[in-house]
Amino acid sequence: MRRSGLLQEMVPLSSLTTLEVGGPARYLAEPETLEELREVLLLARDQGLPTCPLGEGSNLLASDEGFEGMLIRPADLRVEIHRDSAPEIARIRAGAGLDWDGLVEHTVQEGLAGLECLSGIPGRVGACPIQNVGAYGQEIADTLEAVHALDLRTGRLVCLGRQECGFGYRSSHFKAAWKGRYLIWAVEFLLRQDGRATLRYGDLTRHFGLGPQDPPPPLEAVRQAVLEVRRGKSMVRDARNPNSRSAGSFFTNPLVPDDRLAALLSRAPEMPVHPASSGWSKLSAAWLIENSGFSRGHARGRAGLSEDHVLALINRGGARAREILDLAREIRRTVQARFGVTLEPEPNLLGFRGTWEDLLGGG
Repeated sequence: MRRSGLLQEMVPLSSLTTLEVGGPARYLAEPETLEELREVLLLARDQGLPTCPLGEGSNLLASDEGFEGMLIRPADLRVEIHRDSAPEIARIRAGAGLDWDGLVEHTVQEGLAGLECLSGIPGRVGACPIQNVGAYGQEIADTLEAVHALDLRTGRLVCLGRQECGFGYRSSHFKAAWKGRYLIWAVEFLLRQDGRATLRYGDLTRHFGLGPQDPPPPLEAVRQAVLEVRRGKSMVRDARNPNSRSAGSFFTNPLVPDDRLAALLSRAPEMPVHPASSGWSKLSAAWLIENSGFSRGHARGRAGLSEDHVLALINRGGARAREILDLAREIRRTVQARFGVTLEPEPNLLGFRGTWEDLLGGG
């Protein structure tokens, strides 16, 4: 007998996403066990429906037409800590349905270092490896050991090691080559038991007023500082703050090959540039947007930019997906015309017939 609450019908996507836009989803399934997961996948197959994993909808733009398929939101909330893998390392196994910030808070309370700078990021554990979530000097790939996922082609649960996942800047094989193939069920991390926090990001070192030789503050202090910085940019979900009605950073910081850099700087010598991987440099998407004439609080009908951070496109109240797209298209085209740099959207699309390139136009 099917568990009550396992399956819901015609659920508005506006209630399932942090941007609060989108039409109805045909089904929403929340399996607590692998057996329930396989059951709902079989139901979707029998009805010829597409499936799509869903977390908190915090990095998602949903179509106004909705999704004629089955959304699957894993509800495995277990977390296990094993401290015997090595004297200095603890192994953490977290269910995909677990609240991400809840996991970070738990590891900090346990004195385990490696996730503290990722505090306050909305979403669930299972979504974080897909785009290699990162912030304030840390990213998922730094500590992830393995991903346990159901292979939707074979129905088998597989274990994929970090090296197999193809992690890059805000990307992974789950987002590209493997898109649609796996449904993440649990994630393993290796965290340090020394409790030594990571402080690589300017906002944090300035917050604590630390010099190069000063020891880092306690993990909990770093976590609270990250939350404070994120709240200052409306990047912590708060129903009372309309500026947090967003999908987080809408555009990624562009990576450009170093052989293009001189030409870009000739157009804008003051453009901030940060070293990335060998042969590449990273530009600031926020700087490009601001210097293309878009200020904080910029409004375009019911869509707009956060009053705290130009990287966040927000639903100012009652916006539809097409209004968010119109604003994103305007920003992308203006930045391209001004600086010759094409901004790439970060959120995933749901229920649209085209890709981002189709919806926004090429650079």
